[in-house]
Amino acid sequence: MGAQQGSWLTIAIYFGVFLGIFYFFIILPRKKQDKKHKELLANIKRGDLVVTIGGIRGEIAKIKEDTVLIKTNDSTEIEFIKNAIAYKVEDK
Repeated sequence: MGAQQGSWLTIAIYFGVFLGIFYFFIILPRKKQDKKHKELLANIKRGDLVVTIGGIRGEIAKIKEDTVLIKTNDSTEIEFIKNAIAYKVEDK
């Protein structure tokens, strides 16, 4: 029984190490990315230049509760769900 318990302990240790690696390399960075994206969505305002997840660039024309109107040119405004905004174009 002693050898069998030792092999189970080894497997449990390897499994724990695997879970730790999985957490630090996959789950933790994703949580940070989600937090940063939520902050971006909370801080957008009219006039900001943004890019959607589909690659459409435009200026925020109007912000509603769950959606935003993005002005892509002088005569076109498209309504998107807020989560569709990928990032804000920084003024350079």
